[in-house]
Amino acid sequence: MLHAVPTAPCAACTIRVLMLYGSYTVLEAVIFSDKSAVRDHSLCDIERQLLNKKQSASQLEESLNASRARMTNLHDVAKWPIFSLMEVELLNSIHQACVFGSGGNEAIFTTTDGDVYALGNNHNSCLGLGDIQSTLVPRKIEPLCGKGVTLMAFGSGPHVVVATDSGELYSWGHNGYCQLGNGTTSQSPERMAPCLISSSLGGCMITQVACGSHHTLVLTDNGEVFAWGYNNCGQVGSGATANINTPRKVSSLLSKKVGKRVMAVACGQTSSLALIDNGEVYGWGYNGNGQLGLGNNVNQPSPCRVSSLSGVVISQITCGYAHSMALSDEGVLYSWGANSYGQLGTGNKANLVTGTRVGTDIGRFVEIGATHYSHISAAMLQSGKVYMWGQCRGQSVTSPMATKFTCLDDVFACFSSPAVTWRPLRFETFVGRRALEDCLKNSFDNQESSDLTISLEGKNIHVHKAILKIRCEHFRSMFQSHWEEDGKDVIQITQYSYPVYRAFLEYLYTDTVSVNPEDAIGLLDLANSYCESHLKKLCERIIKQGINVENTPILMAAAIKYEAKELEDFCFKFAVNHMTAVVQTEAFQNLDDGYVKDFLAKAAQWGAFKY
Repeated sequence: MLHAVPTAPCAACTIRVLMLYGSYTVLEAVIFSDKSAVRDHSLCDIERQLLNKKQSASQLEESLNASRARMTNLHDVAKWPIFSLMEVELLNSIHQACVFGSGGNEAIFTTTDGDVYALGNNHNSCLGLGDIQSTLVPRKIEPLCGKGVTLMAFGSGPHVVVATDSGELYSWGHNGYCQLGNGTTSQSPERMAPCLISSSLGGCMITQVACGSHHTLVLTDNGEVFAWGYNNCGQVGSGATANINTPRKVSSLLSKKVGKRVMAVACGQTSSLALIDNGEVYGWGYNGNGQLGLGNNVNQPSPCRVSSLSGVVISQITCGYAHSMALSDEGVLYSWGANSYGQLGTGNKANLVTGTRVGTDIGRFVEIGATHYSHISAAMLQSGKVYMWGQCRGQSVTSPMATKFTCLDDVFACFSSPAVTWRPLRFETFVGRRALEDCLKNSFDNQESSDLTISLEGKNIHVHKAILKIRCEHFRSMFQSHWEEDGKDVIQITQYSYPVYRAFLEYLYTDTVSVNPEDAIGLLDLANSYCESHLKKLCERIIKQGINVENTPILMAAAIKYEAKELEDFCFKFAVNHMTAVVQTEAFQNLDDGYVKDFLAKAAQWGAFKY
């Protein structure tokens, strides 16, 4: 039975409880300390109960731990029906999960305490339980519990492959085409439970696992790709078409010996893609629909460069059943391959054998998604808007269609046929916490409940000292160390612009940031000055998503100034990949001579100047 979502508490009451207990964590405990209160009362009621009971902060924090086991994000659960009968305690402990099967009726998930569970139809023993029994109740996959499973992938055979944090690989399920990589094609009872793939991967750790219908690709931390399984079209990349029953290195043009380091892999039904660290894309396997993007329909048993993307630096790749997509480092989306359902997003149903730009009038894309199980495509804009197209619940959508979803996972839960995950899910927890978060969000810039006004550029922002103290060390020092501002009702800010400071204050209430890349630089400056490391990371993410040829020199200089090493490396790599265009920009010409010399010297070491 589903619990009702608690009534959102009022802003004024939230602030009073914060001031009483002085802790965001304790406020969670306040809200969740009584199950009936969560279900039937607002925070105002709970505040009165607390004042009557005189509960201590420590008691409330203890009750929080018990409450967390009872609450879950029902919003996410409703999108994946296979989890709807699970006990709340177990559901709330899910760390990551995969939903697969011909009807989206099989699932495997890991929990926060390291256990691994399965439930569903168990077709071809794909649940790894050691038998062929279906189950609506989650059962532990005992051999994997405590192994540290970090990566999961599945084929439509079905077969399942997982990797652990120690570099081990396990597989189970259908094995008629060597897809388990255990050296046989046996359908013996052993393949009903996880089997350790003993073949050596060179002692490397595993960073990605991808499955086609009956083949598997594994990417290691040194940039090499191993593959095995069904190879009738060359999808294993061995140079031939014989099935491969153990992991084999995909060599040829992807070999480290020729300077190729693979950053990501993706599988279609019978095709494979690899993304190289220099932004090149390679494809191999079945090409009957042009899904390799090579300009023809000829199958390829060895990796071939997708020449139609020449001159474009790709940062993401993904594959559908028989189509492929790639996203450039400038946010441009390309698609090619089968298009019988409009899955290429080109406005028609004609197949394409070369990469073609999609959604050019929509905006900058930051994420793309597809699965070899279906013919649907999804993408997210820099603004957070999610689009979908292709086969959407039996209907053909030939152009990107805006949705109200907030993540790509929801597209596949609600409109993919079948409803399977395109990547492992991570469940949010705490339906009640969402009510708390909404309350804090609504209290931002609320003049009625605020006790402090921040004024800058002739505009006012209404805030609450209690929240600022809890969320920010800078304000904690200000209000507890007898600064001049401590006794004021209005504080004037002159160091930062209004959009930047408003975004900062809103972040303290919501833990999210919504600014354009230009303002994100100013916010990065503020985060660096106020020692807000998490905010600094969020700013870096926004800046990365907004990078282009014109602003690269500015962003790179800002990264160095504010000691954002990861952002600096990202900007440098972008500049090297677009060297000719970047050095001709006005922003580059305006850089300090010393910085330009350092940049050119470093670029030379990276091989940017070949002649």
